[in-house]
Amino acid sequence: MATILILFGFLLPNFLFAEGNNQIQTPGNIEKIKELGEKAIGVGKEALLGTLERIWKEEVLPIWQKMYDWTKTKLWEPYIWPWFKKIWQIVLKIFGQEVEKRKPAIEEEFKKEKEEMKQEVPKVGQSLWEKFKEIIK
Repeated sequence: MATILILFGFLLPNFLFAEGNNQIQTPGNIEKIKELGEKAIGVGKEALLGTLERIWKEEVLPIWQKMYDWTKTKLWEPYIWPWFKKIWQIVLKIFGQEVEKRKPAIEEEFKKEKEEMKQEVPKVGQSLWEKFKEIIK
């Protein structure tokens, strides 16, 4: 048995060296090296992007989708959402009346701010244009 392995160990590499037709030749100049490098990078980039896209679509997204579905059905809907809903109702009960009281004052203040902004915007535009002119000079 050992002799057969030794023969295969010595003979198989010799058969490979005997075939001289498939020898890789080194490029002759820098341009050919550059061309081969760009071609290898292009092929590698396409293969990498295709592999990453396939992994993302076939493996990553299904796992995240399962985690989302589990969280939504097992945690959010039965436990968390009712708790938030209850808290929100309490907040609305406490602050809702105060908001309704202050609503006219807030609307009035908003109108004042709107008028002030209408007056200030042209001035800002003019000053920016003047600054731009100074930069050009």
